[in-house]
Amino acid sequence: MTALFSSPDEVVRRLADVGYLADEAIATTVFLADALGKPLLVEGPAGVGKTELAKAVSAATGAGLVRLQCYEGLDEARALYEWNYKKQLLRIQAAPSDQGWEDTHDDIFTEEFLLERPLLAAIRRAEPTVLLIDETDKADVEVEGLLLEVLSDFQVTIPELGTVAAARRPLVVLTSNAARELSEALKRRCLYLHLDYPRPERERDIVLARVPGIEAELAEQLVRTVGALRALEIKKAPSIAETVDWARTLLALGLDELDEAAVARTLGVVLKHVSDQQRAVRELGLPADGR
Repeated sequence: MTALFSSPDEVVRRLADVGYLADEAIATTVFLADALGKPLLVEGPAGVGKTELAKAVSAATGAGLVRLQCYEGLDEARALYEWNYKKQLLRIQAAPSDQGWEDTHDDIFTEEFLLERPLLAAIRRAEPTVLLIDETDKADVEVEGLLLEVLSDFQVTIPELGTVAAARRPLVVLTSNAARELSEALKRRCLYLHLDYPRPERERDIVLARVPGIEAELAEQLVRTVGALRALEIKKAPSIAETVDWARTLLALGLDELDEAAVARTLGVVLKHVSDQQRAVRELGLPADGR
């Protein structure tokens, strides 16, 4: 397997080129996941850049991104593969009346009728691939058994077609918001990286890198305000992406200072629950009418 990165320092440089500022821990873990061919489990609160890390690795290396979005009720048919039953039925109906079932069976269980889902698609790709299994903790426990098979041997068994082994192992990134504890069996197969909200200095640098034209002083004001909002007991703390959106909002409005009035006017960019906005207005002493 050809490595995507030659060193942690290269990870830092190439991710920075696509706008993702990686610290030493992130760069080292990404390098090792690539070098060892191990899946990478990235855990942490919502909005700290877990999904963006996988996207950035894909963009930095030119690898194709295949994404499996997990949710309650996700099953094998949606994650791995399923048969195109409607097309199979049409083929059965069109078969000659004297054709036996064995011939019909062999005819309809072929590649022509196979519908790839993300896991199988990633396994079958011969090109460099990043497989993002997003919000793994939202899937049912049964899905972890499917992931164990795929991530252990990087192969999939389709009873009608046989075993499909990876032509080239994808770099696998699993993300989790820790809504539930993932199984120890799954964790054993992965390298682990915990992400939290960045230090103010790093978040300021992210804003400066992602929002051309913003002044450093305004970026620092913005990051301090976001930090104050995250310290409140609110339903949903602002994500890094929402910090960046807030910076772009201030530029669009032509604001060069983030005073209390500006915060109150634009609070909906970062706080998406009315109770959170009310708490911020009350505890930060913001104008209630947005002026």
